[in-house]
Amino acid sequence: MDKIIHQCILVEDGNPARYRLQTSSDNLNQSEPFRKMTFGERDTNKPHKTILMVGETGTGKTALINTMINYMLGVQREDKVWFEITDDQSDQSQAHSQTSSITVYGFYPQESKTDLTIIDTPGYGDTRGVDLDKQIAESFLSLSESAEGIHELHTVCLVMMASQTRLSDRQIYIFDAVQSLFGKDIAENIVLLFTYSDGARPKNVLTAVKEAKVKVAVNYKNQPVYFLFNNCQSDAGDDDDDEEEDEDHEQRMDQSWDLSFRGMAGLFKFLDNIKPKSLEMTRDSLQEWKQLKTKITNLQTRVQMMEQREKELKQTQEALDQNKEHITENKSFEYEVEVSYKEKVDIKFPLAYKATCCSVCEENCHYPGCWWARDPSCCEVMKDYHCTVCTKKCHYSKHVKEAKIYITKTRKEKRTFEDLKKKYEDKIGGGVSLVQKLEEDLQELEQEKIMLVIEAFHCVETLQMIALNTDSLFTLQHIDFLIEKLKEINEPEKAEILEDIKKVVEKENQRVL
Repeated sequence: MDKIIHQCILVEDGNPARYRLQTSSDNLNQSEPFRKMTFGERDTNKPHKTILMVGETGTGKTALINTMINYMLGVQREDKVWFEITDDQSDQSQAHSQTSSITVYGFYPQESKTDLTIIDTPGYGDTRGVDLDKQIAESFLSLSESAEGIHELHTVCLVMMASQTRLSDRQIYIFDAVQSLFGKDIAENIVLLFTYSDGARPKNVLTAVKEAKVKVAVNYKNQPVYFLFNNCQSDAGDDDDDEEEDEDHEQRMDQSWDLSFRGMAGLFKFLDNIKPKSLEMTRDSLQEWKQLKTKITNLQTRVQMMEQREKELKQTQEALDQNKEHITENKSFEYEVEVSYKEKVDIKFPLAYKATCCSVCEENCHYPGCWWARDPSCCEVMKDYHCTVCTKKCHYSKHVKEAKIYITKTRKEKRTFEDLKKKYEDKIGGGVSLVQKLEEDLQELEQEKIMLVIEAFHCVETLQMIALNTDSLFTLQHIDFLIEKLKEINEPEKAEILEDIKKVVEKENQRVL
């Protein structure tokens, strides 16, 4: 222990004495989306494990990270020392804490048989709100893409208090957001860590996890894999003369150490037996997942616009049919149609205060959720400098990122037969009548609509295949619309496929672990 103590700074004397490991720090530049803190030097001949820690603020995640460190160093209760690798990000500047939402701890002590990388996500559930929560996804993506970043993951640890009887909306949001980062095969690497435990089986919180449909690894009994911890190991005793209180404190501390170190032994045994997952699928999945979700929304809007245009043409046809005599006598007449138009309005939804929109197509290419990119060129829907979503797949320079979106509205307009003839005068000829031309336009619109519906169908299929968390609310929100449209365009087999997907999503919502 003396060798380790010499590499530490005394934080607080007591029983146990608290020491902070002196780490080397990288990526502390405020512009970086993550930072790295390292203790020791990596030994490539040693086994190496990488874990991601996720939990709402206040669940004791920081204490768990330090418990891992002490477990790996072989610290015993009788040593009367406690080592810490974590620091308080609130000590950093506000600007840095806003952008550096992930801390990577590289722990490479000579005393341990295993090297460990811990990815900590302190921003989840922070009082700074959902915007900071969302930054973690992007920070993690940036980390996985960096030259010296994280390219495989052994486990994701979801941290909760053992006394919980339900998961808060905040926690469900957190876990959904994390699960959405990964491909389907990551589920068997996700475990539950229950803190502030008294050692009893945490029935209530396990029920809460089941009801929230959180996907985790299961054991041979098909029960979720979890480990118990008590967060009191570093609590120092009071300096008083009450021997009975001292004895009670020592007993509680012994129990806390035994429980937490048993839990840590179980977690490391799990790490020894689990195969790591490559993050290559994660990077591809996350990018495609974002593009597909946005594209489905965009396609649905375009189908609705097309149907409104069809309605307008049919109203025009009806007006021509009702005024055959006027047409025969070449007299003008007035009729009314309902037309659609686009208007740009301020965004009111607080969780997505900006959108990337195409000024050429007048479409919302990334909304909601376009919060991270500083300008359209960095937006997730861009690929090879062009948009993957808008109708014409325009260059990013044709896009704007601002707190405004396009919405579709309708209004009634008075039109005349003379206006209609002028509109089609260069298209009519060679024996083609105005009525025939309107019919051709309707058929063309119908073919375009069919193509859009089929494209949206394939997007839903792909989205379902690549994502661990199928985002059931989003899927159900769009799937009924597409099923209806597929039936309308005489694609019953595709409609049946979507109905099967809908059943899976609905069953998933009722799934028990």
